[in-house]
Amino acid sequence: MLLSFFGFIAFIFQASAFDVSRYDNVAVYWGQNSYGAVNGNDSANWQKRLSFYCNDDAVDTFPIAFLNVFFSTGGLPSIDLANTCNPTDNVTFPGTKLANCTSMAADISACQAKGKIVTLSLGGASASVGFLSDGQAATFAQTIWDLFLGGSSSIRPFGTAVLDGIDLDIEGGSSASYTTFINTIRSRASGASKKYYITAAPQCVFPDAALSSVLNAAIFDAVYVQFYNNPCGLQSFGQANNWNFGLWDDWARFTSPNKNVKIYIGAPASPSAAGSGYQHIDTMKNISVSMRKSFPSFGGVMLWDVSQAYANGRYDLAVKNALVAAGGTGFTFPACSAPVWTAGDYVGGSLVTYNGYVWQAKWYASSQPAANPNGDWSALTACTGSGMALTLTCGGVAAWASTAIYVGGNQVTFQSHLWTAKWWTQGEAPGATSVWIDEGACTSLSDGGSQDSQRVLANSTSSDFLRIPN
Repeated sequence: MLLSFFGFIAFIFQASAFDVSRYDNVAVYWGQNSYGAVNGNDSANWQKRLSFYCNDDAVDTFPIAFLNVFFSTGGLPSIDLANTCNPTDNVTFPGTKLANCTSMAADISACQAKGKIVTLSLGGASASVGFLSDGQAATFAQTIWDLFLGGSSSIRPFGTAVLDGIDLDIEGGSSASYTTFINTIRSRASGASKKYYITAAPQCVFPDAALSSVLNAAIFDAVYVQFYNNPCGLQSFGQANNWNFGLWDDWARFTSPNKNVKIYIGAPASPSAAGSGYQHIDTMKNISVSMRKSFPSFGGVMLWDVSQAYANGRYDLAVKNALVAAGGTGFTFPACSAPVWTAGDYVGGSLVTYNGYVWQAKWYASSQPAANPNGDWSALTACTGSGMALTLTCGGVAAWASTAIYVGGNQVTFQSHLWTAKWWTQGEAPGATSVWIDEGACTSLSDGGSQDSQRVLANSTSSDFLRIPN
């Protein structure tokens, strides 16, 4: 994963304590010594043995990164686990570049004994990955099953340890035949005594460039969305035109073959873990809890990586505690508290209720709200109910005057309707040109209705033109 964009697919074998349906799961990567790679003089905080990080309940899943070459010397893959085990500094199996990391067997087993899930991440920033055909993908799936999972082989890089799954980090190239790879793993797992889970972690940009077709075709149990190193990252939380967790929730509930798939927020665990997206722990906790309470598909948080989290005051533990406090089970849909959407024009920032979500207009909007990355609306929260009945009041709003100058956002009354200017105008009567948005018939406050039920704020120049009542 390193510091670059990534997408991955994980296959998780269930440990006794792991429950994918929960809302407070935390997955944290181990293997690349990410902190040490950018803080060479602080060796005290470099990556430790895997078992070092399994002594409390903060982390539920540890993907080991990376198996970075699919087809290396001898036709077998190669793994590089930075300062722990790699083909340069460690012994490799004869005729291959596959490092012998059997010393890790005890660590893996120790973590599993404590209810942790330990998976293997395939890919990485400079990986050599991909398939030429479905047949090659199916054969490779069998190889991975035999080397690391429930199969058998004279070569087992982690010795007697049986990993809990596979994680695919796809950062480029074609997505061809990955669905076949997934299906083959599922086929092998179907006869096993334990259940396997399949997850993916695409970029937050929707649809994901590498995995979108695979996400729509294969059954996934969870998706770890990378909300960093992207315009839609955590730094854009609260910005309707960038933050897009709502798109992923809509995908999970209405497009994914598995309607119970869980969506995780992928986040950097410290400022040096990514180029953008890192948030102070207080902000990260607030975002995580907000999404947990807003969308039923929310499943938890994924962090890159464990060395960064520990060096940053146990960022992982703070996130876990916040999620646990918010509740690990059950979801209550918030009420649809915004006015019901009706066909018409809306100014940027407007809030409406439509089709089970509260939506915010990214900019001037005239289209119907929909989960469209290029559309006018962004889903702020899933909700229940028909939405608030709109009572439009215009008390205190001045009547239109032909000599007055108006700028975008200014409001006037004209012929018992409330109108909002889109841009600068003078002498253009509402209804005569497209410069004015007809907000609808209105009454003064004395005619009924409360200030909190107004559709628009009188003479406001802000973008918050449609307000949820208190």
